[in-house]
Amino acid sequence: MLIVPQQPGMAYRKGGRHTPFVDGYTPQFFFRTADVTGSARVLGDVDMATPGDGVKLGVSLQSPVALSDGASFAIREGSKTVGSGVVTKVLA
Repeated sequence: MLIVPQQPGMAYRKGGRHTPFVDGYTPQFFFRTADVTGSARVLGDVDMATPGDGVKLGVSLQSPVALSDGASFAIREGSKTVGSGVVTKVLA
């Protein structure tokens, strides 16, 4: 699992989602050249992430990927990038 702070979801007018997401959201996380599906959990005092919000996420990846703190990534739905973030802590 990795902890990701301030994941800025892209606003719909900038090409992002037009609906919010909640725990269990399963987009693809694109790290450098690896595209891996993961399950996201919204952390903190909010129940959902709406487009344009900066939220903290806990992410469980379905496949192992070599990562380190500070790695940037994109959140994708198919070929559409809907958000981005930076890994702040990798947990085994």
